[in-house]
Amino acid sequence: MQPTLSAPTAPLASPRSATVASPGLTSTSHRIKVIRRDGSSTTLNIGKIRAVVDWACTGLEVNAIALEAGLTTRLRDGISTREIQDNLISCALEMCSPDEPDWRYVAGRLQIWSLWKDTLVSRGYQYGQYLKTVQAKVAAHQYDERILIYSEEELKEAGYWINADWDTDYDYAGAVLLTSRYLLPDELPQEALLTCALLLASVEAPENRLKWARRFYEAIAARKISLATPILANLRVPGGSLTSCFIIAMEDNLESIFGEVTNTARISKNGGGVGVNVSRIRATGSWVMQKANASGGVIPWIKLLNDTAIAVNQGGRRAGAVTVGLDVWHMDVPEFLEMQAENGDQRRKAYDIFPQLILPDEFMRRVIAKEDWTLVDPYEVQANLGIDLATLWGQDFDQAYQRIEAELDQKITLYKRINARELFKHIMRAQVETGMPYLAFKDTLNRANPNKHDGYIPGVNLCTESFSNVTPGQTAHCCNLVSLNLANLDDKDLPQMSQIAVRLLDNTIDLTHPPFAEAQEHNRRYRTIGVGCMGLADWLAKRRLSYDSLTEINRLFEEMGYWCTQASMELAKERGFYPAFPGSDWSQGLLIGSKPVAWFSQNAAKPERWAKLADDIQTYGIRNSHITAIAPNTSSSLVQGCTASILPVYSRFFYDKWAKGTVPIAPPFINNCFWFYPENKTLNQVKVVKAVAAMQQWIDTGISMELLFNLNQGVYFPDDPERSLNAKDIFETLVLAWESGCKAIYYIRTVQKDNFKEADADCVACAN
Repeated sequence: MQPTLSAPTAPLASPRSATVASPGLTSTSHRIKVIRRDGSSTTLNIGKIRAVVDWACTGLEVNAIALEAGLTTRLRDGISTREIQDNLISCALEMCSPDEPDWRYVAGRLQIWSLWKDTLVSRGYQYGQYLKTVQAKVAAHQYDERILIYSEEELKEAGYWINADWDTDYDYAGAVLLTSRYLLPDELPQEALLTCALLLASVEAPENRLKWARRFYEAIAARKISLATPILANLRVPGGSLTSCFIIAMEDNLESIFGEVTNTARISKNGGGVGVNVSRIRATGSWVMQKANASGGVIPWIKLLNDTAIAVNQGGRRAGAVTVGLDVWHMDVPEFLEMQAENGDQRRKAYDIFPQLILPDEFMRRVIAKEDWTLVDPYEVQANLGIDLATLWGQDFDQAYQRIEAELDQKITLYKRINARELFKHIMRAQVETGMPYLAFKDTLNRANPNKHDGYIPGVNLCTESFSNVTPGQTAHCCNLVSLNLANLDDKDLPQMSQIAVRLLDNTIDLTHPPFAEAQEHNRRYRTIGVGCMGLADWLAKRRLSYDSLTEINRLFEEMGYWCTQASMELAKERGFYPAFPGSDWSQGLLIGSKPVAWFSQNAAKPERWAKLADDIQTYGIRNSHITAIAPNTSSSLVQGCTASILPVYSRFFYDKWAKGTVPIAPPFINNCFWFYPENKTLNQVKVVKAVAAMQQWIDTGISMELLFNLNQGVYFPDDPERSLNAKDIFETLVLAWESGCKAIYYIRTVQKDNFKEADADCVACAN
């Protein structure tokens, strides 16, 4: 974290101002008129500019005089104070480089300074009158009136907790995202975070509310815990949904299909990301009303979801975000893989959804063995054999699938035989071209499902890290997310922050407004949450470790997994276990990933505490059926000032193109740990897969794992500069992910001819 500063409410006096001057500034200052933010005019005061520049540069490895000099040529008569501020920001950004990365913090502080001044002009005060802010925003229907559960005295006391210094910790990218995406009109950052904390604690017992609110606020404001976008953006406003991730499934009838399209619209309206499983829908050429070859298959319905995502555009912020999942045995898989290609019938294309394929172990075994695979129509299989193939996994799927293949040309007439390896190559070609489909390993998902007694997991969510049981018309998976910021955590912080994160998220379940009934029922029955993390690359760099440091990575995620699970057990003592707990794997003494205590005795650094935890859970239950999930955090990590999720940095320093121009992006410890940040664009992805597999052992839901393959010569093979990565290398890496127990693969990205080929989606809709 950067050095903190006292928040000035008036221009600061500078110890340099009497002795150091910029000739360009002083020679013209008496002739330049400046327009203040309130519209009045005054003579340019160099002392004020210098004071702000000094303040913005304090404690950073930059030369304040250079920033003053850069401003000289941009001054003119009639310039506004806002233009001066914007010019200072532009100068700071232009001077930012790998050698002087701290200029991005100078620009961030100047951005925050501008926000402070605008707020002062607009409402007449900055910090210091929190009660007044709350009352005004409740009256204007900008704040949820549930904040008034606190008395005026309590709100005044909470206002004293505000530490404006925390506003100065943001670099430019973080400051811009925070102010533009999350703040309400005339609202300051610490007011937003404090209001979130108070609301999160509002469901606590009255005597404990302020205690927990303060803990929540300090963890969030110090950027040790990051709230997912739906919580940070929607919690303060009346009627907001706090849920990041949803999964729904369609049955093979019009009522279910259109009902789930409506649910997709409701989710999108509230800013959530949704996964829609369509595996039950009959294939192209199937029967409709006893007429052969009448069905148009899954593509027309996917196109309907595609257009819904565009039409219901999250309140005008962006298009909806929908991933559509299809099991790999479905007859329409080949067309599904082509629905985002430019060629072909445009009426059967869907360019705005994110496809995912759900792969059972049997398919992967046949891919490796180069055996044939059979694509079938789920309607015919159900009608003629009574098998609902979409619900099956593991041994049950293997046996049913063998029975189906034994009935080909007899009871099963609509099918295709294809070599499994060739189909997998088709999948890989689509991934290299578009970054998708995502891959979900269905048997791995369901083996680790603690609620297999109560249903099954059909696929993954938009960012591939969150999933649980889904029953069409009854329950729709939904999950609320936060992330631990490892860049800002010391080892001693992890137990407390894990416990705070679990409690905070459990509270959101009682505060949120689910957008439809099936989501509400899922919340009630399973109480699914997802504590994730970001800044792993920073955590490793700070300790001079690498992604090869599997022992240390194991120990870190063992700590996270243990303390989050233990916290949920403690909550069960206090509040009761989730309703579906009886009969679950948790209730039978199985722990993270439905693994027996014997596994922990062999693999954990502290096995005795796991054995006790298993006993405690059997005695007291557990509050949440799923507890940990690591989201991609692409945007929120910028606000948090750390690297995204658990992946290496793409590049140690680069400029991102934003609407306001190019913005410098660098990890927080780049000054002191430059060479300890491996660049993902040149890192062998086998190392990434092995690291994620190590983490996955301690994460009970999933991890957003995107893979980045550099196709240039000599990158991975320094001893053979002519060799570049080939399809076999990528194939082996994807197979390794399945064999190592990874649950899903998010985007596949490629670098070719030193250009980063973007095959990405801004995951704001889901996690951040």
